[in-house]
Amino acid sequence: MRHKLRVAAYAVCVRDGRILLARSPAPDGTPEWVLPGGGMEHGEDPHDTVVRELEEETGYRVEVTGLLGVDSSRHVFRRAGLRGPEDHHGVRIVYEGRVVGGELRHEVGGSTDMAAWHDLDAVAGLTRVRLVDVALRLWRERPVTGRVSEPEA
Repeated sequence: MRHKLRVAAYAVCVRDGRILLARSPAPDGTPEWVLPGGGMEHGEDPHDTVVRELEEETGYRVEVTGLLGVDSSRHVFRRAGLRGPEDHHGVRIVYEGRVVGGELRHEVGGSTDMAAWHDLDAVAGLTRVRLVDVALRLWRERPVTGRVSEPEA
């Protein structure tokens, strides 16, 4: 079995009771809302990753105002062909961010196709990835450990 580790950085940006999210296709093609952010490049600092990814996906420049926590997720993906299954371990660093410039726009040619502000009260009704819920709990509860327990989907 092949092992893959992916480290990524994301930001919770809340303004006027609304959270900034990006839309990305799920593996089956269904659009789902995600936190803006993404994978670190080799040698890149996670702080720089989240600033870069937010601008790429939303058009906004952000100031990182805090570290909320770290989430870890592990899944085995069955793959056809010679490569076989993959044991994927994702480590997601979650920051709090504040928009300091730029203008909202949609990413072109990237992993997301739309960025939008959503009322915090409406998030529960969105088709979203688990990390959105984890990040909102980190933002609301601010646990000293930087960790909340969420059931795997």
